[in-house]
Amino acid sequence: MCAVPKSMDREERMRTIRQVLVGVVVVLLAAGAALAGDFEWMKDFNIQAQVDPSGFKARLAARFKIGDAQITTVLSNVEKPADAYMVFRLGEMSGQPTDRVTERYRSSKGQGWGNLAKSLGIKPGSKEFHALKRGHDLDGGGSGKGKGKGKGKGKGRDKD
Repeated sequence: MCAVPKSMDREERMRTIRQVLVGVVVVLLAAGAALAGDFEWMKDFNIQAQVDPSGFKARLAARFKIGDAQITTVLSNVEKPADAYMVFRLGEMSGQPTDRVTERYRSSKGQGWGNLAKSLGIKPGSKEFHALKRGHDLDGGGSGKGKGKGKGKGKGRDKD
């Protein structure tokens, strides 16, 4: 509990406790907003995918070079279309099969995409992690810049 000096009267102690509680709430809200902002692009992405589901599936198929059956399977195992994109993208980045990424997604629900990426070997702060946070790469959006699958290490690499 909060240490409040005995020399304060009851009213002053209550005011101090209220100020501390308000401060804690403000810090918690700011932290939550910062974490939510990391993958903020997913909201608009979901809206676009829901407006044109067949177009979304076609874009996934073209981007990840996969068939409709695999897309349908992943979409049926995730909550939203952007989640399906992230499953495919994390599988690609980590070299893990889509079913393994889907399994991790389901078992770590609510822990966030950053934690899931980390559990698949994508290091926070890495080029790949920043690409995920920037956005999707369907139709040239967000993170995709047409770069190869190399690690991107060395002088002069990956300068935007």
